[in-house]
Amino acid sequence: MQFDDVLLGRRSIRGYKPDPVPKALIKEILSIAMRSPSSMNTQPWNFTVISGEVLNRIREGNTERNLAGVPHSREFRIGQAFAGDHRERQVGVAKQLFSAMGIAREDKEGRQDWVLRGFRQFDAPVCIIVTYDRVLADSDDTAFDCGAVTTALVNAAWSRGLGAVINSQGIMQSPVVREHAQIPDDQVIMKAVALGWPDESFPANTVVSERKSVDEAARFLGFDEQPCGSNPVN
Repeated sequence: MQFDDVLLGRRSIRGYKPDPVPKALIKEILSIAMRSPSSMNTQPWNFTVISGEVLNRIREGNTERNLAGVPHSREFRIGQAFAGDHRERQVGVAKQLFSAMGIAREDKEGRQDWVLRGFRQFDAPVCIIVTYDRVLADSDDTAFDCGAVTTALVNAAWSRGLGAVINSQGIMQSPVVREHAQIPDDQVIMKAVALGWPDESFPANTVVSERKSVDEAARFLGFDEQPCGSNPVN
């Protein structure tokens, strides 16, 4: 794929085929993602790639704890609930997803099952747990760097026909993840990425989230207005 095709065509995948993903392909994707920018080349990121029975145990543990009402124990800061425009965007994409899946507002069982899909890593055949070196936990650049490498990861996966979704629910019961994925104590669990071959028959996979325009997001200062195609005068 061309670079623009990857960025403009990629979407979050929440329904997967059960087909396995070759380990060599995942290593290739990670090697590409790790070329993303890193503050002063610190490279704080680490990845635990899980599948098979290990992943099933995490799914089961996450589901059991959530159905039992165990409070979340997310290790990376969670912040305050969204409000204003950010809350509207959150609600907006939720409405798109529920509409695609045919989940009505009053369908409590359907909504609960949808939430539990997140804790089950969306039933993907692979989950990548993104962690960072605990010694860098107080650095503002650490979160930025991990976000950059995770974005690169999902784009590299898409360029090779794989789907992914960046997922916080899958790591909210961190003791379950830490135990079964054998995360060492010198690592902080940050995010999960569900990964696999997209199931094109899964309705939510057709959802394309809306983006605000460049005019809404960007300000340009110090630019001289010039006709398109003209050259600046030296």
